[in-house]
Amino acid sequence: MTIKLYPLKFHPILKDKIWGGTKLVSQLNKSSVSNQLGESWEISTVPGDISKVVNGDLKSRNLQDLLELYTADLIGKKNHERFGNNFPLLIKFIDAKQDLSIQLHPDDNLAKARHNSFGKTEMWYVMQADKDANLIVGFNQKVNKEVYLRHLEEKTLTEILNFDKVKEGDTYFIEAGRVHAIGAGVMLAEIQQTSDVTYRVYDWERVDDEGNERDLHNDIAIDAFKFNLKDDFRVDYKKRRNITNEMVSCPFFTTNYLELDRELSKENTHDSFIIYMCVDGEVEVTTENTKELISKGETILMPAAIKDFTLKTKNAKLLEVYI
Repeated sequence: MTIKLYPLKFHPILKDKIWGGTKLVSQLNKSSVSNQLGESWEISTVPGDISKVVNGDLKSRNLQDLLELYTADLIGKKNHERFGNNFPLLIKFIDAKQDLSIQLHPDDNLAKARHNSFGKTEMWYVMQADKDANLIVGFNQKVNKEVYLRHLEEKTLTEILNFDKVKEGDTYFIEAGRVHAIGAGVMLAEIQQTSDVTYRVYDWERVDDEGNERDLHNDIAIDAFKFNLKDDFRVDYKKRRNITNEMVSCPFFTTNYLELDRELSKENTHDSFIIYMCVDGEVEVTTENTKELISKGETILMPAAIKDFTLKTKNAKLLEVYI
């Protein structure tokens, strides 16, 4: 007998990084003794990093197995037709104590041809930022391939990059092919296509404990650049309470902002799973037969088969994600 689907929580997959810090532990209650914890992968089917269920009758089962068992009931009919038994999103929290490398990601076509992977379009929601912390997104002037390569060769790349000071709530949409980096002092939620393909083009001449620089990928990165993208990466969204506020809608995901101070009934009409990332406060997710609490820094996956549920809270901020 197949177990009936219910709201799923997963063990976070914790990643130490050369640029990581302690905020995921101190502010999001992740369990780690590391002082270089850079990422918490909340929902993942990246090979080698597949999320395992932490609650209910499916506890210890992994997400890939559940995809193959439940198919459209888990992710939705149209998503299953489009993606098969591949979960299309990777959900993370990130803490940058130091600057990340300057990087970009290939689109679907290039990633498929080179890596047999999805491309990587992503978005960021800033949860906390130290004073004067910034993100790098795009260029500060019109740049073509020749201009870019000249600055890269002359080691003046940072002169043409766009630096934005950021604060809590700032949101950025980063298409595949756009250069970007998270700056020191920023903690954020990241929603992206399921891909772990990154082309690193500059790493601040940083070295590890053994004096080695990390690999750069400039030989293959140049083909991934999209120099003609519009400067529309800053996301302007409403923050009306107790209703759904759309932030980003693209072919790869839709993300909404919910700021709640009371109970909200939800109906899933999207033929898709829904993910909730709690970015502040706490909320009880209630279905006909279940109750699950998620607090700041936690994530829950609502299977597509669950059509009606309630979000109960006195104070919470949520990111709502579906396709």
